[in-house]
Amino acid sequence: MSKKSLIIGILYFVVLSCGEEKNRDMQKPEIQISFPQNCIQLRRGESFTFRAQFSDNAELGSYNIEIHNNFDRHSHSTSNAECELDDKKTPVNAWVFNQSYEIPAGLKTFEASNEITVPADIDAGDYHFMVRLTDRSGWQQLAAASVKIY
Repeated sequence: MSKKSLIIGILYFVVLSCGEEKNRDMQKPEIQISFPQNCIQLRRGESFTFRAQFSDNAELGSYNIEIHNNFDRHSHSTSNAECELDDKKTPVNAWVFNQSYEIPAGLKTFEASNEITVPADIDAGDYHFMVRLTDRSGWQQLAAASVKIY
């Protein structure tokens, strides 16, 4: 291979690489939760419907809902509102919910709606309700709320 062919090949590769960068998704998706809101109270043994609007500039991918206790008063808050917390305590039968959901291919917006049943036999107290939204490019956004289960 001649030097000229090698240089032309390298230049061609550089030009193609720069073109791909322009089309690359460089933005995180967005989450707007309708329910549950920060500081809301939920009852053991009852169901509620998680509702949120998801959007992305290119294409959505999947989302995950996680609920876990906050008996040690740690924080994941993405809200400015402070909720009144119970005293620290040791979990006996704390609830852990962790479920992932695929969003149909090709969508830039999606309205999520999932019915979740709070088990009747779990420890009452402070919990975190977290939503992680991932777009098809791998960017992730987090929204978290503090909820009280009684």
